[in-house]
This record gives sequence, C-alpha cells and structure tokens, in this order.
Amino acid sequence: MGETAGRRDASVERGTSETKIRVRVDLDGTGRANVRTGVGFFDHMLEQLARHSLIDITVEANGDLHIDDHHTVEDTGIALGQAIRQALGERRGIRRYASLDLAMDECLTRAAVDVSGRPFLVFDAKFSRDKIGTFDTELVREFFQALAINAGITLHIKNLYGGNAHHIAETCFKAVARVLGDAVAIDPRQANLVPSTKGTLA
Repeated sequence: MGETAGRRDASVERGTSETKIRVRVDLDGTGRANVRTGVGFFDHMLEQLARHSLIDITVEANGDLHIDDHHTVEDTGIALGQAIRQALGERRGIRRYASLDLAMDECLTRAAVDVSGRPFLVFDAKFSRDKIGTFDTELVREFFQALAINAGITLHIKNLYGGNAHHIAETCFKAVARVLGDAVAIDPRQANLVPSTKGTLA
C-alpha cells in the first residue's frame, strides 16, 4: 500500500480591509488551541473544535469588531478551511467519512462529514435566542459555511432537540470536531491510497 502520509500541517494568512487573520493547523496534533479573535464566545468554540478533533489550531485575528463580529467569524472560517484543505494535500489515507450524535444536557446534535473535495453545507439548527452574550447565534452557520466551502468538505449539521442556545451552539462545534477529526485520521489499511474509486479527491 506504499508509505504512510507525511506531515499534515499548513499555515494561512488572510488580509482584507476588514480583517487580518493568521491560522495554522496540524491534523496530527493533540487538540491544542491557541486562539485570539477578540470574540470571547467564538474563542471558546474554536477551543472546543481543536480539543475534540485532536487538530492543533492556532488563530490570530484582528477584525472590525467596532462594526460587529460577522467579518471576523466568517473570515476565520475561510482561513481555517483553507489551512485544512492545504494540510490534507491529496487526502491520501484518510478515513474520509464520519458521523456522530453528540449529547450535552438537554441537547442532542448530529454531524456528518465527507472529506470529499466537494464543498457543501446543510445546517439545520434553530436557536432559542438571537445572542449568546454578545455573540450573534446566526454566525454559527456563517462559520461552518465558510469552513466547509474552503476546506472542500461536505458537512451536515442538525440539532435534533435542545432549548439552551449555548448548548445548541456548543454541540454543533463539538460534533463537527469529532467527525472532522475522525474523517481526516489516517486509516493504516490504506495509508497511501486516495479513498475514492475515482482515484482523486483533489
């Protein structure tokens, strides 16, 4: 089956008139997070994404927070997705698919992913309020949309039930973390093969 996959990390810098963002990921990490976006709740969610995927994530973001959090959250998703795409390379040896139901108190959220090279997002979660602290709950979807499109993954997220907006958001991030970590993990039985009958996922 050939050699195992090499180093799988990448760094991305993204600068616009609205944000300046630096991201680094290591797909074979231990879940370490070093994130500073200026948006407290979003930092907390990115820490969950790293910890439960076992992907090391570094994010330094400076955005136009005097307007709102939108550009910072969306552009972080773009840069993070681009870094994941670069770190995956030809996607040799990955498990590719994963799905999970994740519980947190009264809340249950399902996530499924295909690390396919074909970007798509299905997001089905309704929040009980518009804000968690000062964070707009609609930005949860915006982040995952940017992440999925730029990472080149098909991502489905569905909150099955729950009432607490914080729990709904957190289960979305934790569920995505778990399935993403599982799907990008190397399967030793096909360590240097692309998991597709087409022969490519680029």
